Amino acid sequence: MVEANSRPRSLMLVLHDVAPETWADYQPFVEAVDALGSVPMTWLVVPDFHHRNPLSGSPTFCRLLDRRLALGDELALHGFYHADDGPAPHGPREFFMRRIYTHEGEFYALDRSDARERLEAGLALFARQGWPVAGFVAPAWLMSEGTREALRGLPLRYTSTPQHLHILPDFTAIQAPGLVWSARSAWRRGLSRALCDWQARRWQSAETLRLGLHPVDMRHASSRDYWLRTLRQLLEQGREPLTKSAWLERRLSA
Repeated sequence: MVEANSRPRSLMLVLHDVAPETWADYQPFVEAVDALGSVPMTWLVVPDFHHRNPLSGSPTFCRLLDRRLALGDELALHGFYHADDGPAPHGPREFFMRRIYTHEGEFYALDRSDARERLEAGLALFARQGWPVAGFVAPAWLMSEGTREALRGLPLRYTSTPQHLHILPDFTAIQAPGLVWSARSAWRRGLSRALCDWQARRWQSAETLRLGLHPVDMRHASSRDYWLRTLRQLLEQGREPLTKSAWLERRLSA
């Protein structure tokens, strides 16, 4: 077994909330990344973003994802609707998590049956498109125990949380720290920059580092430029860009 501190350092560029309506946000950034050379990306695909973006009705966008796969990118399942449409929250903690922290924690309160139904529907869509899928990432990284139980019985290889990749079905955790912005307001963007700068210094020697991008990041020059600049810096430092599946395969075979 190769010691952790002797493994090559890497990075994972991850695009969250991928859907037909968010492609306009991502397109200039993706083109800028492509101009840097071979930088594989992991695209977190939502089958029907906010109940208004069914991939089945967007053949042009699906063909674009086909091309990304051909280039060496990875597609992972990212919820089904990416919207919390469950019953009203119960109690202050659940209200905070589902109405203040985020309105998009689709899998936060689902029982095993409902979670499995949505997961299977997402996997079926990937299968119809001919897209290989190894990973599931819950919107906002929020998963109920029912969701965890459902994942244990499905043919998926990994899921992830903000600081770890988890090997399924046992949820074995492998450290994979991530940077992420909250870009919805100017004060959040300022705080995100300071926090990510600190985290990047803290994790400078980490084996891998995930960059978790969201469509809203692309709508503001400060956040969009931050991600492109950070990506360039990490590449210049010798980090190898890998998809999540490629990194996990290498990690487990070392």
